Amino acid sequence: MEAITAATATTTVSPSTTVGKPIICKAAVCRKAGEALLIEEIEVAPPKAWEVRIKILCTSLCHTDISFWQLNTGPAAVFPRIFGHEASVGDHVKEVEEGDTVIPVFLPNCGECRKCGIKKSNICSEFPFSITPTMARDGTSRFKDMNGETLHHFCFVSSFSEYTVVDVTQVVKVDPRMPIDKACLLGCGISTGVGSAWKVADVEEGSTVAIFGLGAIGLAVAEGARLRGASKIIGIDLNPSKFVIAKKFGVTDVINPKECGDIKVSQVVKELTDGGADSCFECVGLASLVEEAFESSREGGKTVVVGADLSGTPLKFNSWELLIGRSVIGSFFGGIKPKKDIPIFIQKYLDKELRLDDFITHEVSLQEINKAFDYLLQGKSIRCVIWMAK
Repeated sequence: MEAITAATATTTVSPSTTVGKPIICKAAVCRKAGEALLIEEIEVAPPKAWEVRIKILCTSLCHTDISFWQLNTGPAAVFPRIFGHEASVGDHVKEVEEGDTVIPVFLPNCGECRKCGIKKSNICSEFPFSITPTMARDGTSRFKDMNGETLHHFCFVSSFSEYTVVDVTQVVKVDPRMPIDKACLLGCGISTGVGSAWKVADVEEGSTVAIFGLGAIGLAVAEGARLRGASKIIGIDLNPSKFVIAKKFGVTDVINPKECGDIKVSQVVKELTDGGADSCFECVGLASLVEEAFESSREGGKTVVVGADLSGTPLKFNSWELLIGRSVIGSFFGGIKPKKDIPIFIQKYLDKELRLDDFITHEVSLQEINKAFDYLLQGKSIRCVIWMAK
């Protein structure tokens, strides 16, 4: 799934004036599904035990925000809400302190439970992920508007606010050498894509890769595959304007399904890879594309489901294809453990190995946040960075 928005934050509030007290700040509030966000003054409560209140410096927008912003039915359609997922410090918080730069992430990583200690899962068993509109530990909100109405959280982060409160299991300390606009990309989508290539598919040197969907996550998969030494990286997208930037991230061949006529995309992939790709990635969120990706893989190949089909459409596969070695596996946040793996990505960037700069195509201020939605909906942006103080 195109993984949920990232934010870079720093705990710069003054202990003498704000510790234990609410902060009044500006936030982009969504009052109703699909409507423009409103810049409002809100009140952010002080952190409770195991929580951190952070000042957001910049954040970015991803398709998950768009999906839930458009959602008008079901238990996840909760409004008014502060979106964004990409400090004064509460009791028991030891790993960060006043003035640290951190990346808040939507996926908890306590580092102590059984699942946090094994390689095969990145879903914390102590604090499992959910779309609850509250803080994880006590089920309450830290936001309210100036009329006292509760404002709901999104993915435990809510980065479209000048200040937010997150659980200590969901902050990753950042090397101070890291540019903050590049760091914010790692809170969701880029980590999801690179992690999917490295940790879920375990792309090998000389192997072949097919990527369905060249948005930020698909391009990040390509970047991960490039760094792993894949010999052929095929990008599939309906928007040909993405093909030029895709080359920067290692894509060697491109396919526009509109130009394939009656030939299935899977057949084109098989022709380019001598029988099927070693690793196929579905990065859009459509069950039909998962099936197409599966058909594009070789015998023994792996199909990685990165996009989330929110409609719940079931998948259909021929059991014989599974029996002869093809496999399908999901990728949630790229299989990464945030506190361990994001610092590795940061070091790769600082070492000039991991390319992040080209993901940023637009920059806006918080007051212009609705432009970021327009850019993404119109297919014009890969990542739009939203600056709080710009």
